[in-house]
Amino acid sequence: MTVRWLGTVAYPEGLALQNDLVDRRRGGEAGDTVLLLEHEPVYTIGRTRDRTSLRGGGELPHPVFETNRGGQATFHGPGQLVGYLILDLAERGRDLHDYLRQIESLLIEFAGRFGIEAARREGLTGVWVEDRKLASIGVGVRKWVSMHGFGLNVSSDLSGYEAIVPCGIADVTMTSLSRESGREISVEEAASEIEPLIRETFSKAAPVQ
Repeated sequence: MTVRWLGTVAYPEGLALQNDLVDRRRGGEAGDTVLLLEHEPVYTIGRTRDRTSLRGGGELPHPVFETNRGGQATFHGPGQLVGYLILDLAERGRDLHDYLRQIESLLIEFAGRFGIEAARREGLTGVWVEDRKLASIGVGVRKWVSMHGFGLNVSSDLSGYEAIVPCGIADVTMTSLSRESGREISVEEAASEIEPLIRETFSKAAPVQ
């Protein structure tokens, strides 16, 4: 498995890189790859007719991109660690539900390393601290090769979410590693700390069901 820290990347550039890696993984030209980065400010939304989560409509402060992950609108931008996981799920049991739970478990354990007691919430994909959302998860799959992944809020500045209904959840409060831990954490620090945990979680292929 290759894990790469890319620094700040424009969303279209990150998407093009993902698409290339998915094609290469499907063709056997590349192995599993995880990209860690932060994006220039952008909103993304899954392929849905319901766009009410884009609260500002045409007056949003940042560009909007429709993408092939599931779910409603979310924000990506400075202060958020994005993890794109290009993995062959055919080698991991072909179970998308289990894969999502693995990502949640990874982020819950990671938050615990900063003294934060994070958890799941019944019926809602993602990671929470009580009723505050710490991380969003959305994946796409092409012939059992995954793309997209997670957005983990790191910085205490969460103003990018103000123009949307995050993940379509009314009255949700967003939080971050910095807010919950009581100290300012950089995205680069978080990326460095999470890399070994990613390798531990996903390097071992599950038996094919």
